[in-house]
This record gives sequence, structure tokens and C-alpha cells, in this order.
Amino acid sequence: MMPWLVLLASAVLEAVWASALAASEGLSRPVPAVVFLVAGALSMVGLAHAVRTIPIGTAYAVWTGLGAALTVTWAMSTGGEAFSVVKVVLLAGIVAAVVGLKVVGHEPPRSRRSPTSGAPRR
Repeated sequence: MMPWLVLLASAVLEAVWASALAASEGLSRPVPAVVFLVAGALSMVGLAHAVRTIPIGTAYAVWTGLGAALTVTWAMSTGGEAFSVVKVVLLAGIVAAVVGLKVVGHEPPRSRRSPTSGAPRR
């Protein structure tokens, strides 16, 4: 469960760095630029930690999907982006897909090599 919590926190940090990047006006405003750099680095570190346990495809889909959904939600709630019912429905679809990835779980990949000989299985 801990890798998933780290992944969720990393997705939140992705939304933070994306929003800070927009607020930095091309990295010309120092405070939002620093927030962008720190949140971006921490988000990547969290993603790297999570993929030790969660398959990269699943982790990356969750990280980008939730990060994007949170970024758009924040932008709509602060007036940086126009609100739309269609956007809300589509964002709910992203969140549902992320929950679905968690629910279906994952199995470790099957090795293509024989455990005794090191030779590929046929």
C-alpha cells in the first residue's frame, strides 16, 4: 500500500509543479520557479520509488493521469481555465481509469529464462 501512497503524493506534486510552471511565467518569477523545481524533483523521486514495486506502465499512467486531472481541476477552480461540465466528466473518466488500474492489480512479469539453466524457455 505504501508505494501507492507515494505514487499518489507524487501525482499531487506533479500538479503542483505544473501549476507552478504556469505561475512562473516562463521561469521568470523566482518563487514559482523554485516551487516548480522542488516539486518536480520530489515528484520524480516519488515516482522512482513507486516503480520499485508498481510496474512502470501502471505507475506512469497513474502519475500522469492523476497529475493532469488535478492540474486541470486546480486551473478551473482558480479561474486559470474555463469550467466545463464536459471537462469534469472527462476528468472523472481519468480518475476512474486510475482507480481501475489499482483495482486490477498487477502480477510480476514472467521470466523468459529458465531458473536453472539461464537459457530461454521454448
